[in-house]
Amino acid sequence: MNLYKKYIGSLFLTTRFYVVTIVCIVLFIVSYFYPPLLFVPKTLWYTIITLFCIDYIILFFISKSPVAKRITSGRFSNGDDNKVTLKVTNAALFNASMEIIDELPEQFQKRDWLIKRQLKAGEQKEIAYTLRPTERGEYHFGNILIYIKTGLGLAMRRHTIKAEEMVPVYPSFMQLRKYELLSQTTMQSEHGNKRMRKIGHSMEFEQIKEYVSGDDIRTVNWKATARKSSLMVNNYTDEKSQQVYCIIDKGRLMKMPFNNLSLLDYAINSTLVLSSVCLRKQDRVGLITFSNKMGTVLAAERKPIQQENILQLLYNQETAFLESDYEMLYMQVRSRIKQRSLLILFTNFESLSGLKRQLNYLRSIARHHLLMVVFFENTELQQLSTINATTLEDVYVKTIAEKFDFEKRLIVKELLKHGILSILTSPENLTVNTINKYLELKSRQAI
Repeated sequence: MNLYKKYIGSLFLTTRFYVVTIVCIVLFIVSYFYPPLLFVPKTLWYTIITLFCIDYIILFFISKSPVAKRITSGRFSNGDDNKVTLKVTNAALFNASMEIIDELPEQFQKRDWLIKRQLKAGEQKEIAYTLRPTERGEYHFGNILIYIKTGLGLAMRRHTIKAEEMVPVYPSFMQLRKYELLSQTTMQSEHGNKRMRKIGHSMEFEQIKEYVSGDDIRTVNWKATARKSSLMVNNYTDEKSQQVYCIIDKGRLMKMPFNNLSLLDYAINSTLVLSSVCLRKQDRVGLITFSNKMGTVLAAERKPIQQENILQLLYNQETAFLESDYEMLYMQVRSRIKQRSLLILFTNFESLSGLKRQLNYLRSIARHHLLMVVFFENTELQQLSTINATTLEDVYVKTIAEKFDFEKRLIVKELLKHGILSILTSPENLTVNTINKYLELKSRQAI
């Protein structure tokens, strides 16, 4: 059985073999009506069989198997382009044409992945391509299949290189690099945002220093001045170690897809980046997830390992997308978070009535904490609201789309009326807008 697999099961006939065989058949049919022509298809057929045998001997008895290796990072970033590299070496003593198939994880549903390359004898080539996962979890790669043929091109042999491996897909840690320098600035310049002027001054004491021209005379320390016989002033710095909690709603409204990624995964990716920025700003960061029952609760900390803890917890988030229980969320927040904190709630409201069902719980949370609700624009409805209505059906569709889009704006006003901050953003701009709002609140010392 092993011999069969090795010498017969790995053999494939090429298109060239079928073409020349069909030509022979046609010539045999013609020679039936014109017998003097019979020697031509006979000669051609014997030549094809001879060349095919030579090709078979070279592929299965003379040539060496090619060498291939897949190089990936230890983990993939969800929603981003992740680079994968194949190193392929032609170990044969002749120039070879190769068709290379990398067995991709089933989540990508790519059944036509094929790369063709020409490799000289002993040559090594690197083949790079990218994969964009759209859900978290374990991704299993299969083997690398290489179909090799000689210059004759009548037969092709399949080589199977064992390369099975599992690569976990984590929340988008690639965005951490993109926004790495963001925490060192007051505001990001993307999307027309402006640098915010700091209002007032912090009350976190740093040191006492001698007065120099331009210092605020209101900060004069009279006791230190009396001891030193010269004007001394208190120096203050930005308040640090404030508590920031990211709260992720895992309910049914977060299942809506955008660019093949669910709103929940957009919220998870944004939370990872925002937590990194908060830690760089010396704040303590925590995490809460909920749906119909309570999920993860990670206490706010500023330890170096906190970022990795958040990453691991976000990677393991699972949900059935059931109706979210905001009453349970309020009770958990009241019992677990004793200090006034900034709570950033990632959720979604599609209608004003949907907000009003949960508004009492949001108002109760906002009495004790600074609450910011982050929810999403429906970009498809916005596109429908801008179409040119040419038929009666188009008029109905455009009117309904404008109605729902207007309700989103009403939700913002309703939240503001009750003293609750809000961000209405498209999924693709979620991270930028959330970080900008956080930095604005820090600069205004609103936390």
